[in-house]
Amino acid sequence: MKITSNKTVLAEYELFVDGEKEGELELMEKATKEQPLNFIYGVGMMLPKFEENLFGMEAGSAFDFVINNEDAYGQYDDESVLDLDRAIFEIDGKLDEEMIFEGNVVPLMDNEGNRINAQIVSVNDTHVKVDLNHPLAGENLHFKGNVIEVREATEKELASLSGGGCSGCGDGGCGEGDCNDDSCGCGDKEDKMGGCGCGCN
Repeated sequence: MKITSNKTVLAEYELFVDGEKEGELELMEKATKEQPLNFIYGVGMMLPKFEENLFGMEAGSAFDFVINNEDAYGQYDDESVLDLDRAIFEIDGKLDEEMIFEGNVVPLMDNEGNRINAQIVSVNDTHVKVDLNHPLAGENLHFKGNVIEVREATEKELASLSGGGCSGCGDGGCGEGDCNDDSCGCGDKEDKMGGCGCGCN
């Protein structure tokens, strides 16, 4: 069976980004045979270019490709680093230090009520600096792996897409959604990337 729309795909992969030295690659995340990436093809769970590179493959197929940052998470935007009033993060006048600390990723709401992920850059007495860029913004994504299984998606899997399930949670940050549910294929990763898809957050 080939990878086409509405097929459930299981794959193992390693995701690399360009390292500090030219020609050097840095491993960012991986999905293993034991905890593979698990997604439904063609429903918006993964980056379009990621799916494009897997189209027509079968179980046992190997893949090795690069997605340029323009087709992944875009260029890094300095204007997406904001100083927010510390009071926004306080409860009864006290900062939630279990959530608000340097390096942690927290969910925020934009002016239109959309949930976005923000990484805490720094905290001081008056402000919390947050970075709204995707953790892989500005990076070219190097994927290398194998297709483990291709099958028809079940009715339950398809129903979960419209029932508030984990749409967009591919493994390791390639997804467009956002959750911490292992059923999305995040494996043993934390949801640090804003949506378990190639960027499992």
